[in-house]
Amino acid sequence: MAKCTAPSRGHRSAAAAANCPACGGRYGRYGGGYSSYLTPPYSTSQTSGGIRSSGGGSSRSSKPRWSKTGSSLSYTPSEIKSLTPIRETVEARAVQQPDLRDVFLCHAWGDRKDAAKELHDLLEDAGVKVWFSEKDLGLGVPMMRAIDKGLANSRIGLVLVTPAMLERLPQESVADKELSTLLAGNQLIPIVHNTTYEALRNVSPMLASRTGLDTSEDTMAVVAEKIAELVEV
Repeated sequence: MAKCTAPSRGHRSAAAAANCPACGGRYGRYGGGYSSYLTPPYSTSQTSGGIRSSGGGSSRSSKPRWSKTGSSLSYTPSEIKSLTPIRETVEARAVQQPDLRDVFLCHAWGDRKDAAKELHDLLEDAGVKVWFSEKDLGLGVPMMRAIDKGLANSRIGLVLVTPAMLERLPQESVADKELSTLLAGNQLIPIVHNTTYEALRNVSPMLASRTGLDTSEDTMAVVAEKIAELVEV
């Protein structure tokens, strides 16, 4: 008895079904009726961990419109959705105020020499112009005045969400002023580091509602590359 080739070769076309020793005679040279053996034409995309089908919620998506030709970066659909309005703000402000810095980096004081410094250095290495308190707060300059100036002279803001930031957010602090200003428009990207969006949601539901980037999914270096690609005009 002829053996069906579908399990090993698949019936990807009418011709394939017709050429099968078991099914060809039953369905004819280009007949129908072999759909139960068709291999689903799932499209795939590259992720940091390999190839996944495009139907999965965590799969990487096609490149966003601002991604440069030849870029190796990949994005999830939620990242593209959340970053697209930020990109539009970058483009608009680049035309209106071309001398602005690219980003304002909001961080907890306790992160200034560790995670915040690491992100700052990676961004600058990638060509991003960053307002950073450790270098932009001059001696004798009132902090609030310097921060107001930094916010006014940057296209978008980054909030580095760490355990230290989560401790600071409920308090009356500089971070509250920075966040309220950035949340007023499409200028804010939360970057979750060594914590989770769930933890952030328990402290600041409004900030957690803005999907951003997460170092549990991408390294800090990749996050910096995505920001650099986003702000390049």
